Amino acid sequence: MNLNEIRYSRQHLFPFIGKSGQERLGKSRVAIVGMGALGTALANHMVRSGIGYIRIIDRDFVEYSNLQRQMLFDEKDAEQGLPKALAAKEKLNLINSSVMVDAHITDLTWKNAEQLLADVDLILDGTDNFEGRYLINDVAVKYKIPWIYGGAVSSRGMSVTILPEKTPCFRCLFPQAPAPGTTQTCDTAGVIGPIIQVVAAYQATEALKLLVGDHEHLSPSLRNFELWQNDYSEINVRNAKNEDCPTCVHHQYDYLDPKDKSDRVVSLCGRDTIQISPAQDTAFDLKRLASNLSSIGKVEETPFLLRFYIDDYKLAIFPDGRVLIQGTDDPITAKNLFTKYIGN
Repeated sequence: MNLNEIRYSRQHLFPFIGKSGQERLGKSRVAIVGMGALGTALANHMVRSGIGYIRIIDRDFVEYSNLQRQMLFDEKDAEQGLPKALAAKEKLNLINSSVMVDAHITDLTWKNAEQLLADVDLILDGTDNFEGRYLINDVAVKYKIPWIYGGAVSSRGMSVTILPEKTPCFRCLFPQAPAPGTTQTCDTAGVIGPIIQVVAAYQATEALKLLVGDHEHLSPSLRNFELWQNDYSEINVRNAKNEDCPTCVHHQYDYLDPKDKSDRVVSLCGRDTIQISPAQDTAFDLKRLASNLSSIGKVEETPFLLRFYIDDYKLAIFPDGRVLIQGTDDPITAKNLFTKYIGN
């Protein structure tokens, strides 16, 4: 018996997977968007179950506040401020070296979404915002790729499996993102670790069903969980298709081709942080920036990003042109800092 037969022996015994299903898993390609709480739990499940290729995509770096629920990271990762995609890849390689883990330290945007998502068999949602999910949905519908939505806040979570041309798409179920301030976020309500594991377990199980070809047992429902108050509900959504849906009926991919292609300014969930992504493709010379900024404030250089400290703010500057401005939740302040120290 070889090592892989030993490693996957319990899945071989599970009748819905077996050896043939394991072979299918080994040939499968999965993308996970976001390496936060849900994303790290999903990546852990996918790598341990023997998915052949996993692409992980994340824009952020590890902080101590992540360690309460983001299961792949440890104190050393936070101390070093490693990019989450890189730290996750290192841990996942130690778990299963036979899986190809392809890490991308970047933000998923209309500029790169098709390049990063169009060549996989399944997309798993580990994001923390609706804009990212609508973008995933556009790619999934356009290229007919299944994807599995998941979200969690406080002690509540939800999940649904989306099969283009067979089920309602995400925009059928959620025609518009909630208006800012109308729903709880991790900023306002916090989040406990167990709800992450529950939502990720349902997402991962649906993923295994899809990848081994067992569509018969896929859930037809949008599942809702409330762990602390012991509530659970399901809504069957298989007949909830919007016959006038802009995305899956009219094939208007508004998030892949947004009308507003100006600089993108995003407030990060659970963080006193604003992200600014230039509209035009930009490649920063971190060495030159470090030289320019070192006479103004404290500069820390790493192989993956540059940290610049000025007054009460910290700017994390990435080679791809993104800047995370910590110490403010005001987009105008963030834009002013970006312009003052980075340029137009």
